[in-house]
Amino acid sequence: METDLKVPISASVRHLHLCRKDVDALFGEGYQLTVKADLSQPGQFACNETVTLAGPKSSIPNVRVLGPERKETQVEISRTDEFALGIDAPIRASGQIEGTSGLELVGPKGKVRIDRGVIQAQRHIHMSPADADRFGVKDRDWVMVRVGGERGIIFDDVLVRVHKDYRLDMHLDTDEANAADLYPGSWGTVLKGLTAVKAEPDD
Repeated sequence: METDLKVPISASVRHLHLCRKDVDALFGEGYQLTVKADLSQPGQFACNETVTLAGPKSSIPNVRVLGPERKETQVEISRTDEFALGIDAPIRASGQIEGTSGLELVGPKGKVRIDRGVIQAQRHIHMSPADADRFGVKDRDWVMVRVGGERGIIFDDVLVRVHKDYRLDMHLDTDEANAADLYPGSWGTVLKGLTAVKAEPDD
């Protein structure tokens, strides 16, 4: 039944993930990121640390770092943020940063210029294998999600990500969430098929 295909929705505000080398450069040699709050996905957390994103047009201060550290730095922003910074960041699944934009990161102890890694995150749903069975989907499938309300909308090309450690949650950026007038605690209904996507991301 349709009620079985409901998914909670979270708005993901601009943030970044840092590699070890960039943590050292921005916060000092050997610095360890500190936990501010746990996130919906197990093992992921918001850090107390923030940095400034510096683009050719303007800067955005106090951008939250998310942990744990990654192999390569990645910055996730919205289209509105791109306009403010003066850069063009493509829509990509997390980790798919080949051919993406770069910018300067400014921390309390130094600056880092990254040549790539700035993206608009592809809208996606995290789910466990049990959730995937219930929804009738598999990892890297594409679905549509309908959201009701006064500014109801159907989100096309929503990437499904399945892992044993994932908890059910759909992630949108702030532009997408605002377009549908979403609020904390919002839900959507997954619609399989009819998606317009033409190619799935690489591993």
